[in-house]
Amino acid sequence: MTTDIATFLEAQSDTACATSLPFTATPRNTILHGDCLDILPGLPAQSVDFVLTDPPYVSRYCDRKGRTIPNDRFKWLRPGFADLHRVLKPDSFCVCFYGWAHIDKFAAAWNAAGFRPVGHLAFPKRYTSATRFLRYQHEGAYLLAKGDPPEPRHPFGDVIEWTDYTGNRLHPSQKPITMLLPLIDNFSTPGGLVLDPFAGSGSSLLAAKMLGRAWLGIELDADYQAVANRRLGETQAVPGELQVMVQEIAP
Repeated sequence: MTTDIATFLEAQSDTACATSLPFTATPRNTILHGDCLDILPGLPAQSVDFVLTDPPYVSRYCDRKGRTIPNDRFKWLRPGFADLHRVLKPDSFCVCFYGWAHIDKFAAAWNAAGFRPVGHLAFPKRYTSATRFLRYQHEGAYLLAKGDPPEPRHPFGDVIEWTDYTGNRLHPSQKPITMLLPLIDNFSTPGGLVLDPFAGSGSSLLAAKMLGRAWLGIELDADYQAVANRRLGETQAVPGELQVMVQEIAP
């Protein structure tokens, strides 16, 4: 199911405005079309159980096919993470991929919002993304805490192999679902709401659905929103069948 932010709000009020009126309840199992800086302020506080996101790395990225990423600029960092901290429930987690060249800006935004880094994840690839001063063969993400969440029952290693190459067929920075499954399984609970404010082609939302979580995405680009919607419509939740896979990916 895909929802345009203005359409969703108009269904609640004849005078609703996409950027000025709050949601009466947090949407679930849908992708809101729009800028997260406009949409996040309208979501209720402390309504999300886990945030998993691969945001723009503010690097003006352009892939080999000439594709770029919407919102790939600095202005969203501080207000975006401030609102993510607000909508996240107390004592909960956020996993955020980041651009290493601008880690100072990401870290400043996380700290200003109130997030506390409690871990760092490395995802080594079996191929080279680019070559310059080095052959770039991994990506990273920080595990951020709001408040003092309990430690997971079975913590996994902080290095997760990037075994499935997506070819970035659906999005310039498409992540393998197999890499995202352990993050959702470990840092959220069944039925909880997983939010990705930069949903892209929907990989994080798809992983959440497969594990029996509720999901909510925000995506600025209508084409990627459509791709994510199609993928989510084709996939069913199979949480029981995935437990063995998750343990094998991140033992």
